[in-house]
Amino acid sequence: AVCSMGNSTSRLYSVLAKTLSSGAVSQHQDCLEQLDSAQLDPIDPKDLLEECQIVLQKRPPRFQRNFVNLKKNTASNHRPIRVMQWNILAQALGEGKDNFVQCPMEALKWEERKCLILEEILAYKPDILCLQEVDHYFDTFEPLLSRLGYQCTFFPKPWSPCLDVERNNGPDGCAMFFLKERFELISSANIRLTAMKLKTNQVAIAQTLKCHETGRLFCIAVTHLKARTGWERFRSAQGCDLLQNLKNITQGAKIPLIVCGDFNAEPTEEVYREFSNSSLNLNSAYKLLSPDGQSEPPYTTWKIRPSGECRHTLDYIWYSQHALNVNSALGLLTEEQIGPNRLPSFNYPSDHLSLVCDFSFNQDPDRLL
Repeated sequence: AVCSMGNSTSRLYSVLAKTLSSGAVSQHQDCLEQLDSAQLDPIDPKDLLEECQIVLQKRPPRFQRNFVNLKKNTASNHRPIRVMQWNILAQALGEGKDNFVQCPMEALKWEERKCLILEEILAYKPDILCLQEVDHYFDTFEPLLSRLGYQCTFFPKPWSPCLDVERNNGPDGCAMFFLKERFELISSANIRLTAMKLKTNQVAIAQTLKCHETGRLFCIAVTHLKARTGWERFRSAQGCDLLQNLKNITQGAKIPLIVCGDFNAEPTEEVYREFSNSSLNLNSAYKLLSPDGQSEPPYTTWKIRPSGECRHTLDYIWYSQHALNVNSALGLLTEEQIGPNRLPSFNYPSDHLSLVCDFSFNQDPDRLL
């Protein structure tokens, strides 16, 4: 049966090979309505990782990336909160619209690419996972990640470009996942971003969580701003709208904030400056990897399209620097690792690199902005 998911490795394989095939979404939604994910058996992440590796055994091994320790000499008496930000590349766009001229179509097969995505998530074990370009939420990410202990939220774009692709799997959108054993959901907002007073096709999710271990509240948000050159003012307006929403949700930064996203904007753009100069007192975590702590990475996406090579810094994890410390950040792939054909590839499932940071709360919760 389509909805049958058991604990054994062989039955897990049927989840990956059959249940999560690119069949009709409506079928999977029917399945989800019949079986609340809370009633399904938990999955051991090690078993799922083994299953992914079996599917991927003919592919090259995954890239090795190391965490860079950024912790200052401030003692923390609680486990860090690991946050992962990733534009995973919508399947319909990868196969039908994005024109990665150096990437073989064979490398984009969903049956294997989904396992590369899951392998990356399972390798870093985030407490909170923020994804963009998710078009296999109902048939892949929600049924699996809910059984790994995550609470799952999805907000699709109103007019997803995926729907223009033949044999698509529904609209793409933003998705957020957090471990229920670590956090309690206090409030959740699905935000359709506006620009120049017009509702746009871009969205965000913002959730206020309570950390079980510390009792502290914080807000986590995920977004994906408008793409393409020539849309800089539009992105700026979307960023202003998102910041205003987040000011309201965090009561003007009284609640610590983490914002993950593909901003489709280089650090030279106005929307970047808006986030840097916001009254929410945000800093970009990946700047801390630079020698002076002031420069973004040279790239977070690197691909080859018919127009040529595209190497940009577009993805960010912003955080309340008065309330949160960045203990460590995952180093990016080197040019040598990425290879001459760039991304995506048989080694790596997306054209964007995943960003992963470990956060801890500042030990002085009453510290002023």
